[in-house]
Amino acid sequence: MNYISTRGQMAPIGFQDAVMTGLAPDGGLLLPEQLPNVTEKLDAWSKLSYPELAFEVIRLFATDIPADDLQKLVNDSYAAFDHPEVAPSVAVGEFEILELFHGPTLAFKDVALQFLGNLFEYILEKRGGRLNILGATSGDTGSAAIHGVRGKPAINIFIMHPEGRTSPLQEKQMTSVLDDNVFNLAVDGTFDDCQNIMKTTFGDVGFKTEHSLGSVNSVNWARVLAQTVYYFYAAFKALEKTGAKTVQFSVPTGNFGDILAGYLAQRMGLPISKLILATNENDILSRFFNSGTYGMADVVSTISPSMDIQVASNFERYLYYKAGQDASKLVALMDGFKENGSLSIELNESGAVDDLFVAGRGDTAATMATIKKYHDQCGYVLDPHTAVGVYVAEQFKSADAPTICLATAHPAKFTQAIIDAIGKGVHHPTLDALADVETRCDAIANDVDAVKEYLVGHI
Repeated sequence: MNYISTRGQMAPIGFQDAVMTGLAPDGGLLLPEQLPNVTEKLDAWSKLSYPELAFEVIRLFATDIPADDLQKLVNDSYAAFDHPEVAPSVAVGEFEILELFHGPTLAFKDVALQFLGNLFEYILEKRGGRLNILGATSGDTGSAAIHGVRGKPAINIFIMHPEGRTSPLQEKQMTSVLDDNVFNLAVDGTFDDCQNIMKTTFGDVGFKTEHSLGSVNSVNWARVLAQTVYYFYAAFKALEKTGAKTVQFSVPTGNFGDILAGYLAQRMGLPISKLILATNENDILSRFFNSGTYGMADVVSTISPSMDIQVASNFERYLYYKAGQDASKLVALMDGFKENGSLSIELNESGAVDDLFVAGRGDTAATMATIKKYHDQCGYVLDPHTAVGVYVAEQFKSADAPTICLATAHPAKFTQAIIDAIGKGVHHPTLDALADVETRCDAIANDVDAVKEYLVGHI
């Protein structure tokens, strides 16, 4: 299985090279040359445990890693989770809640980043050399990435977060990791600013090569690949439970990576009838799927900070498929967006951008009301991001297909929002242990050159 760039200016490369490359040299994102059709495998896969299923899915894409080595990588990655199913589904009201927060940092990012950290270490052991990871986070990616590579030889990790725009616990999960290979940077700006610094730095191919930079953000193909697994796993459980023929997923969405994984699973043959895209006030993606226009706006700070994003990095991968896998068309769209701050797609005959997607917006008031409603009626506490997904899912329920709502983080990570919604907080021992720990973080200007200078000084 080889990988190509969405922008078409790179020769195909293998899986391990794709993992180490992250962002393509031409500024595009990597995708497999073709997606496998797994329809005939679904029945056999439905009987597998989570690690067994992960191995079967990933091996189709990681063809340059021996099967025994890949099996060990997968098993080691999911041994770090505190639930035997890794990603269990829980019936809450009319929905199945897919709990993706049983990893070491209590967020869905662990599902991919525990695997990616081990994968980096494996490749470096085989090839030699060092890797300097540069990442940007709106909340959960940073801590999950740090916990995936902390203490690993031959790897340094530099994580930028927007100063004052993550939850206090999210920030502490990152800044309390004091391993010598971990560096936290508080950027005077938004997450989009952090992401732009990262992409611009990777776009300097000479600098990237000289300093062996790699990516843990969802621009890295391995992140998206690992996330496709839980769509298969949750769908199999819901189909078996209900006897339905198809399922639909509701996904709280910021950077488009999580819902892209579901889109790819559907293209591979998983019977998904609808992907319900849910945004908060930062609604560039829901506006796109309802209007066909993808246009920037100012970032609004909300109680679901991991979704406070206006430029979704993984959206380019979707646009590549929407453009018929024509790199020249994709480049024209992205160039237009860079120049004008917007792009438009022609609606289809049914008046939709894509018949697979529906989209909605849950603002702060709706999020708070949803948290309270499901606590009062079902005894279940949703974190703010999950609550956005559940609120929008209520608008698109189907009699024919069970709705699976992705629970992207443990509610204890968002103490004040939960207290404001239900009158009391929830706790988790992992987070309670952070109360009085030492932290380390460096403030830095919202400037590409400042970040580059910092990297050079600390590598």
